[in-house]
Amino acid sequence: MADSQQGVDVPGVVNGNNSDSREHVYLQETFYILSKKNSVFRVRLTSKGLSLIKETDGSSKEQTILLRDIVGSKCMRSKRRRPGAGSCVCSSLVRPDQLKVVDENSGDLDENDISAYLYIYAYILKHSRRTQKRERTTITLRFRSYDKYEDNNKEAQKWRATLKCLIGGHPVTYTPPINEKKLLVLLNPKSGTGKARELFQTKVAPILQEAEVPYDLHVTKYAQYAREFVRTRNIYSWRGIVAVGGDGVLFEVLNGMFERLDWQQALSEVPLAIVPCGSGNGLAKTICHQFNEPYIQQNLIGLSMALARGKTTPLDVVRIETKTKIMFSFLTVGWGLVSDIDIESERIRALGGQRFALYALARILGLRKYKGVVSYARIKDLSNLPKPKMPVTLSHSVSQDGALDSPDAETYIDCDDRNSDLYSNAVHTRRQRVDSWHSVNSRRSAFFSTRGSEYHSVTSDNSEMRSPIHVCMHGPASHLPSLMSQLPSHWVKEEGEFIMVHVAYESYIGEDFLFAPQSQMSDGIMWMLIIKAGISRSQLLSFLLNADQGLHAELNTEYIKMVPVSAFRIVPEGTEGKLTVDGELVEYGPIQAEIFPNIVNLIVPDTQ
Repeated sequence: MADSQQGVDVPGVVNGNNSDSREHVYLQETFYILSKKNSVFRVRLTSKGLSLIKETDGSSKEQTILLRDIVGSKCMRSKRRRPGAGSCVCSSLVRPDQLKVVDENSGDLDENDISAYLYIYAYILKHSRRTQKRERTTITLRFRSYDKYEDNNKEAQKWRATLKCLIGGHPVTYTPPINEKKLLVLLNPKSGTGKARELFQTKVAPILQEAEVPYDLHVTKYAQYAREFVRTRNIYSWRGIVAVGGDGVLFEVLNGMFERLDWQQALSEVPLAIVPCGSGNGLAKTICHQFNEPYIQQNLIGLSMALARGKTTPLDVVRIETKTKIMFSFLTVGWGLVSDIDIESERIRALGGQRFALYALARILGLRKYKGVVSYARIKDLSNLPKPKMPVTLSHSVSQDGALDSPDAETYIDCDDRNSDLYSNAVHTRRQRVDSWHSVNSRRSAFFSTRGSEYHSVTSDNSEMRSPIHVCMHGPASHLPSLMSQLPSHWVKEEGEFIMVHVAYESYIGEDFLFAPQSQMSDGIMWMLIIKAGISRSQLLSFLLNADQGLHAELNTEYIKMVPVSAFRIVPEGTEGKLTVDGELVEYGPIQAEIFPNIVNLIVPDTQ
């Protein structure tokens, strides 16, 4: 029979969940602990997870590592021991601190040890009174039922392949599923306190390696780099696009996708993801909040596991129109106090999230008022909300003054391929998917590689991009009148002086700012917070101090209220002020927006 590695404290590293008698058992084996003569572990790989039954002196205790907490596994062999190391090769079982394993193809193998070791990597969700967090666990199963390593390894590989099928949701076979597509990772090294690259390499990359998920990592060189990247590349060669940094990186990626002629197919086939390394991180906090995943600053375990598992959920987007631009948003539109704090605190972004608190005090002391008109289409019945259908055919968005070019005039050029045939084919822009585009995975521009993953140099000449000759925004066509036209009569109109108007479509707009507690990621609702002039500074300070609790959402007073809307228009008076979209500064002037449900597929944690 096979035996388990001595010293692995299985009861201490698994969840105390009872096994479901109806679960399907795929594999089972008995593992002995030789140091405890009367103890064995009966291990079963089931549809629920890894079940470990400890039997000691007639009593048994069963615990399970849930499948959703396991990211991957690997088969290993023991490493050759150096002469004089004090280990006897004929000992029945080495101590845990003496066991060294290496890859199967290593040249430093211990040929005397015929055992095959299966390492199973899991991140167990631990609960305490106040918090919950994930703890890394490695379960080591030692297979040595046979006299030859090849036979033991075959058994270990069978477990590994079955586990990989279960994790990926594939039909169970003894051949591990192969997905040759990599993740595309676009990383902004200046996000937050400037530690995005370090956080990715130390927190995210190890989990992706354990899960055997390869990736291409590209470091952004300048503003709008990520936007140009997804607009001009054959993104179908990747399994998903990951924005590493603040919400601004994903804003670039999202709008780059909508600047593609094949935007609808691209968003349908290529999911997006975010790894929070910025200052705000509103979407990442929302994801963790709604999927019951611990969110600890600079602890990226849960969202890294999501990248490994690849589960997706639909996400609403908001189409925004200004005088000269059309853009798409996933988080907020702001005017007034919160936008002022967000933009003006950029000068001290090295402080991370603390910059918001410092500038909040400054802006309350020097309180500003803004004149204008706010109009909105209020949602009266949240329980019976009609959801707009996604357009069947590709639609071209046109600004109110017709400033954007026709899609027929747009030309795409792949940045890494100088082939003249590609240039001649660029005029065929009516096709929904440009299959002749070439992949940008040029190995000449890679200086870091691990398990098939590539890290592309920020100084490589081969990775320079050339934008389309004409860039225009596509996406679902607007249902609203043009920006300067009269609005429908059923819209609510409020005119006067405002401290702020902030609209959000996610629960959180920052790590500590619970803006819309009722919000869901694909509910077709925008939540508009209106704070009018006349509110006291003490009330504003209380609002900001309690932002992490979302208490403002229940208020409906003379000066402050929260309204569910499906569309809105803000027309500021004058030229002094700030308007933001997803934390990015946009031109000051009239702005209108409407929500489109279920446009984007977003990678989220697996909660099943």
